[in-house]
Amino acid sequence: PGDDFGKEYLFIGSSFEETPLLVAVLTYMGYGILTIFGYLRDFLRDWKIERCHIAREREEQRDFVPLYQDFENFYTRNLYMRIRDSWNRPICSVPGAKVDLVERVSHDYNWTFDYTGRVVGGVINMGSYNYLGFAENTGYCAEAAAEVTMKYGVGVASTRQEMGNLDRHEEMEALVAKFLGVESAIAFGMGFATNSMNIPALSGKGCLILSDELNHASLVLGARLSGSTIRVFKHNNMQSLEKMLRDAIVHGQPRTHRPWKKILILVEGIYSMEGSIVRLPEVIALKKRFGAYLYLDEAHSIGALGPAGRGVVDYFGLDPRDVDVMMGTFTKSFGAAGGYIGGRRELIDYLRVHSHSAVYATSMSPPVVEQIITSMKCIMGEDGTTLGEFRVKRLAENTVYFRRKMTEMGFIIYGNSDSPVVPMMLYLPAKIGAFGREMLKRNIGVVVVGFPATPIIESRARFCISAAHTKDMLDTALCVISEVGDLLQVKYSRHRRLPSLDRAFDHSIYDEIQD
Repeated sequence: PGDDFGKEYLFIGSSFEETPLLVAVLTYMGYGILTIFGYLRDFLRDWKIERCHIAREREEQRDFVPLYQDFENFYTRNLYMRIRDSWNRPICSVPGAKVDLVERVSHDYNWTFDYTGRVVGGVINMGSYNYLGFAENTGYCAEAAAEVTMKYGVGVASTRQEMGNLDRHEEMEALVAKFLGVESAIAFGMGFATNSMNIPALSGKGCLILSDELNHASLVLGARLSGSTIRVFKHNNMQSLEKMLRDAIVHGQPRTHRPWKKILILVEGIYSMEGSIVRLPEVIALKKRFGAYLYLDEAHSIGALGPAGRGVVDYFGLDPRDVDVMMGTFTKSFGAAGGYIGGRRELIDYLRVHSHSAVYATSMSPPVVEQIITSMKCIMGEDGTTLGEFRVKRLAENTVYFRRKMTEMGFIIYGNSDSPVVPMMLYLPAKIGAFGREMLKRNIGVVVVGFPATPIIESRARFCISAAHTKDMLDTALCVISEVGDLLQVKYSRHRRLPSLDRAFDHSIYDEIQD
């Protein structure tokens, strides 16, 4: 998005309609009013007129250097607490297409919660990253995981380099490499640590990291821990990336002007807050042109994109060998936990020795490994069924249908038309909590997101589409979203499209990628 209001920008089928000027002004005013009342309430708390629930330094430690700055919690205690009930809702079922929620109430304005003992059942789940519907407690995957649990147990109690390297770990990594189309792969027990602990092993002092401005916190942390010089380019903006690459080659390192030891580009397949898909063909062309390395995070795109469900590389029909480091997670499309890195055999052998996640972390739990193996075989069709192919196509169909209906209803939604991550803009802070509560009243579970996770004027609801959603579920959710949208007046789009007739899904969608 540019700086001019009222414009709409398109990137490879992506849509980012600018914030209406009046809405932007009202949003800033809303945050301003909340800030003023926050200072007023802090004043009342200091004078003990209003009860203070926040953690404070003990009286006997008043002369100590503060453990934390009280002002740093200003946003938490004065803004976040007002809508805290919209987050951290406990569920007591499988996070599938529908979930059961534990009902809770607060009698002190969301500082604490009491459980009523009642369960809210059958809530349509529009928030979990269950893209291919493998988060389930029945079926082949669940049965295989249960069988492995009986044979191997749950815990491994050792690292891979000591006594924790199981035959199932070896089989999983070989399968991941085959699935990605690379020489070798290595798996880790935590997706976040896959980025934060491996980037420092690949880059260090004297190296340059070029990072997309909307990269996930795990990528940002990994880049900072590496000690490399970090420069941030505009989101999915190839002109910005090209300029930084050219400047890096021409000017070299600061002061000495020596060439950089290496240049590493960090991008994501699908950006989890924007729903946009990386412009991978152009990124690969630039990295080849300037001799840089490419680190691709496919946490949200693996399994969710491409005719075979093999991620953004498959989506664009590219050669996996053109991506130097292919990273992804098992927590979303595979219904498991952990992450992986795939690439050349020399790269993986190096990480096995130098990665903190590989050397010091406890091995992945056997039932989790089995869930990954069985779900991946299902996607690849190696289980003897076409269930995996069906789920990949169902997800693509559901995504196109849901996005089209949301646009027709007049909502501003971000992202690529093929992305199962669908952000719907709310903008005003008061509407963040209101939207989440009103949706739950109507038995729809959604995720709402605000500052600081998003820019201050771009609060949103984020829907995650799943292959487990039936058309009836999506229609029910869409009907409720429209009803609540009218109630809260969040149908901001000035480019509302006329409703189109329902039509059969075109399976050639992947062959019609816009340049």
